[in-house]
Amino acid sequence: MSIFERDVTKTKPDNLSQIYFGMGCFWGAERRFWHLDGLFNTVVGYAGGHVNDPNYEKVCTGTTGHAEVVKVIYDQQIISLKQLLKIFWESHDPTQLNRQGNDIGSQYRSIILTDNSGEIETLEGSKKKFQIELDKLSYGSIKTEIVILDKFYLAEDYHQKYLHKNPNGYCGLKGLEVIYS
Repeated sequence: MSIFERDVTKTKPDNLSQIYFGMGCFWGAERRFWHLDGLFNTVVGYAGGHVNDPNYEKVCTGTTGHAEVVKVIYDQQIISLKQLLKIFWESHDPTQLNRQGNDIGSQYRSIILTDNSGEIETLEGSKKKFQIELDKLSYGSIKTEIVILDKFYLAEDYHQKYLHKNPNGYCGLKGLEVIYS
């Protein structure tokens, strides 16, 4: 079964891992992971806010505190967290605050959320490592938040796999052309 056929409402199998990335519009963020061996599923939603049961309209007001995020469910026996972090860091501009390109607002902020506190050190280390690369090119400082996930809210069905259903749909996601190694 392909990721485009999997039910986004199902709980992940126990043998798999998950991580949550916010790097602008969740449509483009989700698509960045679809080619990976070891990917089980991607699910878009809202996290990092302070309001229960947010929806797209509320999140877009900027009053809920949520970011648009993609939950990446993967098999660590096939793909590593480091490989996922490479895609995250290279796919957007983490030096922008509350925006990615023309997408402006706190819902488009750069954020990594994990439900595994043991990953925080690795995530913070990846941020420091990428900052070194950005400093070599005189880019600004990384604004990415790295936090423990409190609650993930599933986005509306029409957002799930949006760019698969609408291949010519909007995606303003763009990296800095800096390599994370």
